[in-house]
Amino acid sequence: MLRSILFTAALSACVTCLAAWSIDSDRSTPDKHGLFEIREEARRFIAQENAKGHEQWSVLEPNAKVLVPRCAVPLQAHWTPKSLGRSKPSVAVICAAAVPNEVMRQWDVHVPVRQKPD
Repeated sequence: MLRSILFTAALSACVTCLAAWSIDSDRSTPDKHGLFEIREEARRFIAQENAKGHEQWSVLEPNAKVLVPRCAVPLQAHWTPKSLGRSKPSVAVICAAAVPNEVMRQWDVHVPVRQKPD
């Protein structure tokens, strides 16, 4: 009975924490690069693309499951090549050199985009 009560209390606490989490609060730390900064780089890229006057795009949210080490150099962004087989358009946010870690030296995160309605 006590175990069931503790499990229920722990589950309630987890749900509260997850409900409070958002991309806007996921900022970079010394060890990891935040999804907020990754999304903002995708937004900068899309703003430049939209300024060219062709199609108009809006940036969606990056996958909340993504966890990458902090980038040691400025982020770069470009369109994700169609050759990667993605079914929908996205922007690749790229880190060419991560801070030294045991997991990865570089990374890319693909942020989905969609065309703005006319």
